[in-house]
Amino acid sequence: MKKQLLLWMMAIAGLFVISCQSQEVSPSSTDGALEAVQVSAARTAATTDTVTKQRCKGQLTPVDSTALPAAIITYLKTNYAGALVKFAGTDPSGQYVVGIVLNNVHTGLLFDASGNFVQLLKQYAKKAKLTPVDAASLPSAITTYISSNFSGYTVKRAGTDADGNYYVAISNSTEIRVLVFAADGTFTKEADIPPINGGREGKGPKPRKGSGH
Repeated sequence: MKKQLLLWMMAIAGLFVISCQSQEVSPSSTDGALEAVQVSAARTAATTDTVTKQRCKGQLTPVDSTALPAAIITYLKTNYAGALVKFAGTDPSGQYVVGIVLNNVHTGLLFDASGNFVQLLKQYAKKAKLTPVDAASLPSAITTYISSNFSGYTVKRAGTDADGNYYVAISNSTEIRVLVFAADGTFTKEADIPPINGGREGKGPKPRKGSGH
């Protein structure tokens, strides 16, 4: 009797462990979609900021955040301890643009080619921060466009920036794509998704690789 009770308790414990593991693994694909939406918005914010347009001519090539110069990494650790890099890129002259988020505050920074801080991006926060939007609440123009042009894809994550533009991550279980729509639901472009989490993408559907420019 004691042996049977022990076996029964071990079985229950085993089910508990499996259940916990499943809960940890199951959100991976939607998390990947969320990251894809966030980094796409961060890239747009960094590229279209008035500072980068003036000093970088709006031309930024994504780089892995782990490859940033030591001076930049030190600056971020000193002034923004705990911040997560959402986007990093270089312009044709070698300057670095880095978009970070800390305590839900988005900040864009410009560094020179040696990694010395130059200035903050003025409008970055406005465009990089997205307000979550439930898939069921998306304008019909957006859902119709997706169903007509991306058969087999479903909406995983969506959000709007301060100007009302929609960033929508869709997936067909093998890849994630991010579509950008104007506030009225008109399709604008398909975003090139920069490296996620410093180039270390998580599990789940892989973001579709863009041109890198």
